[in-house]
Amino acid sequence: MKVKSLALFLTAVVALAAPVTITLEEAIQLALRNNHTLLAARTTIQQSLAQEVSANLRPNPQLSAVWAYLPLYHPEEGFLTYFHDSTEFDLGLNYTVERGQKRQRRLQAARDATAVTRFQVGDNERGIEFQVASLFINVQLAGSTLDLTRQNLASFQKTVDISDAQYRSGAVSENDYLKIKLQLLQFQTDVQQAQLARIQALSDLRQQLGYDAVPADYDVSGVFDYRPILVTLSELEALALQNRPDLQAAQKGIDAANSQYSLAKANGKQDVTVGANYSHTSGVNAATTSMNFPLAIFDRNQGEIARTRYAVTQAQEQQKAARGQVLTDVRDAYEGFLSNQRVVQFYLSGNLETSQRNRDISEYAYQRGASSLLDFLDTERSYRATQLGYRQALAAYLTSIEQLRQALGTRDLP
Repeated sequence: MKVKSLALFLTAVVALAAPVTITLEEAIQLALRNNHTLLAARTTIQQSLAQEVSANLRPNPQLSAVWAYLPLYHPEEGFLTYFHDSTEFDLGLNYTVERGQKRQRRLQAARDATAVTRFQVGDNERGIEFQVASLFINVQLAGSTLDLTRQNLASFQKTVDISDAQYRSGAVSENDYLKIKLQLLQFQTDVQQAQLARIQALSDLRQQLGYDAVPADYDVSGVFDYRPILVTLSELEALALQNRPDLQAAQKGIDAANSQYSLAKANGKQDVTVGANYSHTSGVNAATTSMNFPLAIFDRNQGEIARTRYAVTQAQEQQKAARGQVLTDVRDAYEGFLSNQRVVQFYLSGNLETSQRNRDISEYAYQRGASSLLDFLDTERSYRATQLGYRQALAAYLTSIEQLRQALGTRDLP
């Protein structure tokens, strides 16, 4: 038992010591659970639900009590006799009866407002997902660039070592040898800049995930490579019209505007206040009832009814604008996706292999004295630019896929 307990303890210690590595989908889920900006936005749903409670409340009854002619001194006939025969006591209860189904209209308006709020929060989630995905790809790009710069540095270091031996043997001039050594500085600088870019990318991503959601030494995992996707514009447009939360919010906004219009008309109905009163005056008991009915001669809530009627038209126009924006976003994202895909395919169609082979040949030729230093350095720069350009094009392509997902309002592509 002791051996088993020790093994479990050591396993737990190793698990705690292991660095935290997250995938893209895990990063998105962490952000949806822990991003403070999103958590703050979600409180608007609870606030709207609380407004539903307020909208569904009935008016409070009003209780009034009056006791008049109370003595400031000891009456000669005694307190009880004086209270019964000489004072006046009134007890009244009033209640406002709402007409026009005001409470039901208020509740429906509040519920429609909550529905709009839910879709608006969903749109915030859509934005957070895209931001996390973009930052995640930036981390991958920075990591791939760092690996490239380290490989370049290690390869060029071999060239420097060979040049050092050639310089000592008199095979190369001191001037060419110094140029080679100075070029090494650029490779070392590239590594440092790539390391800094990766650290900053991880830090930016951590902020979106929720700063305390992951430890400071966390890392990411996932394939940073080209993955072809076949989609059509018509499929994407249909999917976006079904899933975009901002469009759904605009559509629900029409219902909310109609609810406000119905409420404004209901508020134009005059409420009735009914009351009952008990009175005890100089030994006489009496009961009365009352009804207060305002005359709707001047104020019939005409202004609010007119305003909310125009607000319905406004909501309809906003829905049409939102629908057009959705289709525009999809088309822009789709064209950007196609363009970035073509750029990546340019690199993969043979240019990457050509760049690598050209560099290897130039390096081999220079190390054996069959090529000039300037030709070798120029080939080296061309190789670095091509490799870096490919990684940037790949990151742009992967980001364009995330832009497609953002434009669709779902991460599931057709």
